[in-house]
Amino acid sequence: MRFFTSLTLRAFIAIALVACGARNSRADEYQYGADSEIHDVPHGVVTKHEIVSGKAYPGVHHNYWLYVPAQYDGKTPAAVMVFQDGGGFQNPQGAFRVPVVFDNLIAKKQMPVTIAIMIDPGNLPALDGVKSQSRGERSYQYDTPTDRYARFLIEEVLPKVGQEYKLTDDPNLRAICGTSSGGICAFTVCWERPDAFRRVLSSIGSFTNLRGGNQYPDLIRKTEPKPIRVFLQDGEQDLNNFAGSWWIANQDMAAALEFAGYDVRFDKGTTSHDSKQSGPLFPEALKWLWRDYGKPIEKPASAKQLINNILIPGEEWQIAAEGYKFTEGPAADADGNLYFTDIPNDKIFRIDSNGIAAQFAQKTNGANGLKIGPDGRLYACQGKSGRVVAYDTKTAREEVIAEGIHDCNDLAITRDGAIYVTAPLKGPAGPGQVWYISPKHEAKIVDETITFPNGIGFTPDQTQLVVDDTRGVNLYLFQIAPDGSLKHKEPYYTAQIPAMQKDSGADGLAMDTEGRLYVTSH
Repeated sequence: MRFFTSLTLRAFIAIALVACGARNSRADEYQYGADSEIHDVPHGVVTKHEIVSGKAYPGVHHNYWLYVPAQYDGKTPAAVMVFQDGGGFQNPQGAFRVPVVFDNLIAKKQMPVTIAIMIDPGNLPALDGVKSQSRGERSYQYDTPTDRYARFLIEEVLPKVGQEYKLTDDPNLRAICGTSSGGICAFTVCWERPDAFRRVLSSIGSFTNLRGGNQYPDLIRKTEPKPIRVFLQDGEQDLNNFAGSWWIANQDMAAALEFAGYDVRFDKGTTSHDSKQSGPLFPEALKWLWRDYGKPIEKPASAKQLINNILIPGEEWQIAAEGYKFTEGPAADADGNLYFTDIPNDKIFRIDSNGIAAQFAQKTNGANGLKIGPDGRLYACQGKSGRVVAYDTKTAREEVIAEGIHDCNDLAITRDGAIYVTAPLKGPAGPGQVWYISPKHEAKIVDETITFPNGIGFTPDQTQLVVDDTRGVNLYLFQIAPDGSLKHKEPYYTAQIPAMQKDSGADGLAMDTEGRLYVTSH
């Protein structure tokens, strides 16, 4: 045990009090303003409800509170704002004072007429009542970066509330807010479903590795931009524990969003993992988030983001054809026709240069991957028959190129007419195969080391071959020897495994003339 002299002890206490006083004075700098106080304006009503999830979280109970503003007339659809950990937000004397702030800002038209849905995290009751422990769902629901919670709101909560109140279906008039794990949850909802929610308010958000949310800054920098607006708040004394540093994580989020050109505001504070800053800041955050609420939120267009230099500016994704069971193997010929397979229907279809889809071939023996060869013919892997065939693009006449390739799946063809084929399922014994078919149609196995080889393609000079592994995380790069064999295999590329997935799901792939690799995955 260590003892202090009286002088040392007095000095220690003095230093501690100074430090404590400095910290308190910094926290006290955040004061509630007029918009957080009750005024003589129309007041909304808060009521309590319950919902038991039947889809996203079967059997899980959620309490929720509805704030309905006085200006809601029952005729015009109201804007919507969802709050996680709703029990804290519904309290007019709480840290955020949601009913009070909403009353004031709606009265001043600084936000639209908005119904607030303040919902608590779920709880799964024990089957035998009080004898066993119930299951708290907060971290599972909030920290898991998937679309599950978004689907819960969109498919269950909003329709239930919509039975009594008219709610907008305009994503620009839907916002979502939360603190801590509720903050990352709010971001995830908008990130996964910008077609339904586009305004995010996150306070002390848990963008750390609780359940994989630390990947967001990386994904934001690489993913196609989304039409969302993000308000972030955090304090420099926030948590620093086994999952990471909340302060650093929020800075990483803000930096990534700024890099990608998003409409983002990050209010940095001096507080800890609390609402001392975000509570008083709440009215200002809402004004920023809802500003120009009559105008749609646009996708960012930062030139720094690589994908913006690849996609065609101003063009959205369009459905080219639909109504099929399982489409695969898109391949385009020199005339601008796109071919693809519908495996369960045993057919190949073609979309012509005018965008019209029609059947090209039928009874294709489970045709899967397709490629146009140097001779202009359409080559296909027939999974049912274990054959590689070539179709004349004018007559659909079929010629067998090679056979005996069990579970023939996808293929790549060199300029000289040599073919590489993936066969994922060798059988119950395990790893799949990569086959080589020479220009003289002589077939041999050239690799049996990949668990589930699937997508396959060449580097632009066709001296190296890329093969992905659907059931793994790596994509493998081989050098191609003069005799067609594969050498010097490396796990050269690494795919990302999303939360709640056991593998990357890597499937079809292609490489452009500049050597950029494109891979479909989970």
